[in-house]
Amino acid sequence: MLVVLNALLPVFMLIALGLILRRVLLPDDIHWVGLERIVYYVLFPALLIVTLGRADLASVPAADVGFALLLAALITSALCFVIRPLLARLGVSGPAFTSVFQGATRFQTYVALSVVGNLYGTTGLTLASVATVAMVPILNVLSVAVMTRYAASKPLTHWQVVGLILRNPLIWACLIGIAISLLHIPLGGPVFQFGTALGNASLAVGLLVTGAGLRLDGLLRIGPAAIAAVLLKLVVMPLIAAALAFSFHLDGANLAVVVCCAAVPTSSSAYVLARQMGGDAPLLAQVITLQTALAAITMPLALALVR
Repeated sequence: MLVVLNALLPVFMLIALGLILRRVLLPDDIHWVGLERIVYYVLFPALLIVTLGRADLASVPAADVGFALLLAALITSALCFVIRPLLARLGVSGPAFTSVFQGATRFQTYVALSVVGNLYGTTGLTLASVATVAMVPILNVLSVAVMTRYAASKPLTHWQVVGLILRNPLIWACLIGIAISLLHIPLGGPVFQFGTALGNASLAVGLLVTGAGLRLDGLLRIGPAAIAAVLLKLVVMPLIAAALAFSFHLDGANLAVVVCCAAVPTSSSAYVLARQMGGDAPLLAQVITLQTALAAITMPLALALVR
């Protein structure tokens, strides 16, 4: 338990620092929007390319880890639709349901990679990058589809959905990194040092941006939609992921990475999608804040149990 707490503490300290900086030093949104774009389009893709490009994917159970997390995400997605009638009877609107869906299924890659990197080093980063490959494309497609069905005033065409996926820099970064690894393309010298420098900056800045995006005022008004999203993401999905990982005979670092990636809060980019497509963005901001606060308790417990 102490090892897990030591790995998690720096992550949540950076998130808390981002929250403080947003209120004391950089109160204007424009600063954080710019930082978020730099992390999303430059720094984080560089980390994924370098990590996957230099990884020996044959030495880790990449397929089992990725498949366990993908199945966990799909099962949790199905559960969202199962409870949809109940939420509707409790007054949860269509746009609010899209926030429940995104809050229950998407994952905060910055937190996941930071924690497993602290716990398991390069092996942890490689496996968490594999999780990104497995989960990001399908969850993007599902989120856009749900937003189109329950929130958007005008449904997106198939080509528009494809365009959203193709413009995702994380997907391209993962594909490039995997191609470099499988083709045994040398990745060293100045190019490696350049990519490593960018990647090293990505997690710290990403966590600061995550903290800056938290909205503490939403903690006082918690409704059924927020409760459902929190329980599904921090309790149900990790349990499903752990059960699937056990069924695939994963253990040690492999099991811990699966549980960690399933147990992290929702991605802050989900909030951007909600704003763009007519979802309940304030509700999603509340969900992200609640999950981030409670994950400081639930993640240590989950990781300690599987360790």
